[in-house]
Amino acid sequence: MRIFVLSGQSNMAGRGGVHHKRWDGVVPPECAPDPSVLRLSAALQWEEAREPLHADIDTAKTCGVGPGMAFARAALPSVQEGNPGAGVGLVPCAVGGTAIREWARGEELYEQMIRRARFAAGYGEVEAVLWYQGESDAESDAATAAYRENVERLIANVRADLGMPQLPFIQVALASGNERNLEKVRSAQFSVDLPNVVTVDAMGLALNEDNLHLTTMSQVKLGKMLAEACIKNFLTATC
Repeated sequence: MRIFVLSGQSNMAGRGGVHHKRWDGVVPPECAPDPSVLRLSAALQWEEAREPLHADIDTAKTCGVGPGMAFARAALPSVQEGNPGAGVGLVPCAVGGTAIREWARGEELYEQMIRRARFAAGYGEVEAVLWYQGESDAESDAATAAYRENVERLIANVRADLGMPQLPFIQVALASGNERNLEKVRSAQFSVDLPNVVTVDAMGLALNEDNLHLTTMSQVKLGKMLAEACIKNFLTATC
């Protein structure tokens, strides 16, 4: 099984189809369940993945469609090339409204992510971390100024704690956030200077009426973009 960690804040957890704190239940075909795509539950049980992927992880908020299922479905043919029985394992870890300081080593969310990734690694190869976060940091000038340093530290810590010094990270450059600092955070994301880090740009994808969260179809598009980046840069070398 090829394993992918999904982490960050609400746009990774998924708010597609969420209106007035209720999810509309619409699941596009690109996000439909597939027997070859599993998710690691909060109770550390592998189960067939289905939307909302983060329902038992990001429990304080209403979850909807995120990029994870569309990513997995789009990546699956490459994963199964030459190995028809191979599957994708998703490890949801994202929590809405979180700043990057809450993902520092020693913090609860970081340690939970590491525990879940280590557990998952017992069942296959951890291929990459998909990271979509930064909207909360754009609310603070100080957090914005420190964002590049903090995300580079996060990547280094995850790699060290999982014993995978070359572990790929695919991060998403923000599509929304505080207008004063949005471009500064995006610049920090594009400036990350570490090997095996690829940035996918979400700017221009349609947003919900809150002007913060991606719509369901935008999440489908983002999932496919993440899969394309993963296949092009990493999967062909490892599968």
